[in-house]
Amino acid sequence: MRLIELYKSVQGESSFTGVPCIFVRFAGCNLRCAWCDSTYTFHGGKPFTEVEVVAQIQSLQPCPLVEFTGGEPMLHARELLPLMRRLLRDDTTRYTLMMETSGERPLEEVPAEVHKIVDVKCPGSGPAFGSFRMSNLETLTARDEIKFVLRDRRDYEFARDFTREHLAGKIADGTLGGILLSPAFHQSPSPLRTADNMELDPRDLVQWMLEDGLPARLSLQMHKFVWEPQKKGV
Repeated sequence: MRLIELYKSVQGESSFTGVPCIFVRFAGCNLRCAWCDSTYTFHGGKPFTEVEVVAQIQSLQPCPLVEFTGGEPMLHARELLPLMRRLLRDDTTRYTLMMETSGERPLEEVPAEVHKIVDVKCPGSGPAFGSFRMSNLETLTARDEIKFVLRDRRDYEFARDFTREHLAGKIADGTLGGILLSPAFHQSPSPLRTADNMELDPRDLVQWMLEDGLPARLSLQMHKFVWEPQKKGV
């Protein structure tokens, strides 16, 4: 498997926001979202064996929360899935595993214990729009969350309508853990740690959520307010 970086910080998104976390960032992505903040992962990286990745994770303990991200981690499913199962068998540390994924790759074989943060690409994502694999809805559990990255009102309305049609029932019966609405950041943000770097004003997003009574969570990528938004490895 090829990794861009492996480091310890705090989780900036999802229901785990603010929790110390080890990030395992894979190289490579088959999508090209217009707002992508991780274009540096598209190429390069260094090869690692499963044993080497486990050793690096162990060297950063104590920190039992581990997230696999990218790029697109499921492009490395052949190596990633056995790695997940190995960590889940570790009775000493008792890892909690997360994965951020585009939702374009099939997720049926991901261990049920893994917390999946699955993107549904909105129109503003450009060429990635429409890439979500609808069969992945059947793999979701109460551990999982669906995320929409939003650039404007059109993206919000897409997310709202998708939620009403496909997700609200899963929230109501407890078979989906949550829905995240995340304003996109400008690709060339200023070093200021403010909401001015967002393409969509979060005040507008909050107002729309309240008007529509959407069963979703505002997600502001906390790490881009703790550190400069363009900073990597944090």
